[in-house]
Amino acid sequence: MEVRERINIMSDKRTIPFGNRYVLSVEEASLYFRIGQTKLKAMIDQEPTAEYILWNGNRALIKRKRFEEFIDNAVSV
Repeated sequence: MEVRERINIMSDKRTIPFGNRYVLSVEEASLYFRIGQTKLKAMIDQEPTAEYILWNGNRALIKRKRFEEFIDNAVSV
């Protein structure tokens, strides 16, 4: 596979709409759920083992569907 083909494949992965992604970065989740990044980071710090968090090394990713379920059941965030 040529370098140009690999770059195109990588670029395609980055254009998947937020609603179709399994996990979102804190920045992406902030945009998608309209919750501030500071608030999301505080939620991650308060409960780092929550079902909606996936750890990739020391980077927290938000499992979109699980976080949607969490929000559906929450009274406030």
